[in-house]
Amino acid sequence: MEIKRTFDFLDNALENFPKDDAFSVKRNGKWDKYSTQYIKEKADLFSLGLIELGFKKGDKIATVSNNRPEWNIVDFGMEQIGIVHVPIYPTIGETEYKHILSHSDSKIIIVSSEERFNFINSIAKKITTIEKVYSFDAIKGVPSFEEIISLGKKNKKKHNDLFIKIKNGIKEDDLSSVIYTSGTTGLSKGVMMTHKNFVSNVIDSAVAVPKDAELGISFLPLNHVFERMINYLYIYMGVRVYYAESMETIIENIQEISPDIFAAVPRIFEKLYDKIYSKGLALKGIKKSIFFWAIKVGEKYVEGKNQGAFYDFKLRLANKLVFVNWREALGGNIKAVVSGGAALPPRLARVFGAAGIPVLEGYGLSETAPVIAVNRLGNVIAGTVGQLLDSAEVKIADDGEILFKGPNLMPGYYKDPEKTKEAIDKDGWFHTGDTGELNGKILKITGRTKEIFKLSTGKYVAPELVENKMKESPFIEQMMVVGEAEKYTAAIVCPAFEHLHNWASIHNINFKENYELITNKEVIKKYEEEIERLNKRLDKAMKVKKFSLVCEEWTPEGGELSPTLKLKRKILIKKYKIKLDFLYGYTDDEGFVAK
Repeated sequence: MEIKRTFDFLDNALENFPKDDAFSVKRNGKWDKYSTQYIKEKADLFSLGLIELGFKKGDKIATVSNNRPEWNIVDFGMEQIGIVHVPIYPTIGETEYKHILSHSDSKIIIVSSEERFNFINSIAKKITTIEKVYSFDAIKGVPSFEEIISLGKKNKKKHNDLFIKIKNGIKEDDLSSVIYTSGTTGLSKGVMMTHKNFVSNVIDSAVAVPKDAELGISFLPLNHVFERMINYLYIYMGVRVYYAESMETIIENIQEISPDIFAAVPRIFEKLYDKIYSKGLALKGIKKSIFFWAIKVGEKYVEGKNQGAFYDFKLRLANKLVFVNWREALGGNIKAVVSGGAALPPRLARVFGAAGIPVLEGYGLSETAPVIAVNRLGNVIAGTVGQLLDSAEVKIADDGEILFKGPNLMPGYYKDPEKTKEAIDKDGWFHTGDTGELNGKILKITGRTKEIFKLSTGKYVAPELVENKMKESPFIEQMMVVGEAEKYTAAIVCPAFEHLHNWASIHNINFKENYELITNKEVIKKYEEEIERLNKRLDKAMKVKKFSLVCEEWTPEGGELSPTLKLKRKILIKKYKIKLDFLYGYTDDEGFVAK
């Protein structure tokens, strides 16, 4: 059948490869399995229930949920009658929830659990457009989403003709979803996604999925465009989807079900590698030597390159002695894993590739549904994001910025024509904010044009927002927040020395120079308390986990600040390289004095 709308994926799956275990989730120690037929029937009844409740095309419904089969029921159930799905991260702060729920005009919210309900219900009461909060889990006194399904079943004859008419009338350019993504102000922007955006990206991205993949595991949040597209991709290709219990049980769940494929952010690969590496350190004698020899062999691996008979022999030996255990740790059946959301260290791509675990790094943004380019099996080029999708048009601007056109490009930001004009120029080119190089159709990312950066977890951090929040402390004069492609947010702190001197005198801390102050245990403890106090007002990804104090003021004259007192980041990063290396564990020397 022809697929033009997102819900066509489910109809196509039912027609061409129905399965008894199309969707599975682990609950109470066992895997609950749901058939394609079951999800389809429930989605249709959910649509009918919404019609009975008076929902109309263009209305918005928000979900705040973990990954689970029910997510598909409400997602497809909404979209096949033109209801716009607004999926929200479960872990954001109160300010963001208020903004998204009010800005999106959502009429109801569906939450996953009692914990989420208790947090969100109090916020929802303050949003005038919110009529009701439903739950997936059974919660005493809280309406279940099953009530909407029951309502649909009860009124099926009454609304079935209307349901079919509405469904048939949904066009590929109709709005499918509004996905909120971080902006420079700290408040999220609503990225509008059409059915065509998702469908084109899924079909074009299928080149990255092994043809013989039968089972995938899902653990990245479905509310994020990356995992949502992967979820659609699994359904489109007839891959059974297993939803992990939690981020903490990923490895355990993988070993239980032995998946062929999964998607992850670089931080997952870093954690997996760190775990493997630590086991290697614990080995003794010849076993330890063989382990680290194998890693060195893996780090030199280049897919598709003839590196000679001797290297091939070493690689076979490394696989037999060491890497076979890596594959077994991932269930033994992995054919490929997809990496997105942030930059993957090339070293990891090479080592995992050598171990027979191909990592297909890709690139895209929420605004592009999301994939623009992705590495392909048999042609993984470490350090690049692979080949452009067939439908992608990319050019590099004079300043190095990546510009994009394609059927997966959003129509704009919800209720924000000005930001839309800033992002998409008059000729239709989307300005990604990333810089890159294009070699034929192979794309390499080289940096960002703007200061917002991504952690290796894929989460965005707006450094200026964090810095301004932290400068509310009287102890902090300036701060530079860092963390691009790192595991966590960290900072170099320039103290407000006058205030610090006064505080030190009151607390009988003797010092002659600022160096003595910033190395004093009581002073460091005070800054820890100040930063932790202000961290509470920030979303998780933006919280400063580690910091280092400097012993000199930052001034325009010293070159650290511009004439308008803005941070000169490149200069500061170069000046405090030793401190930055210390903050991320690359050196044991904190370098209190700038070198």
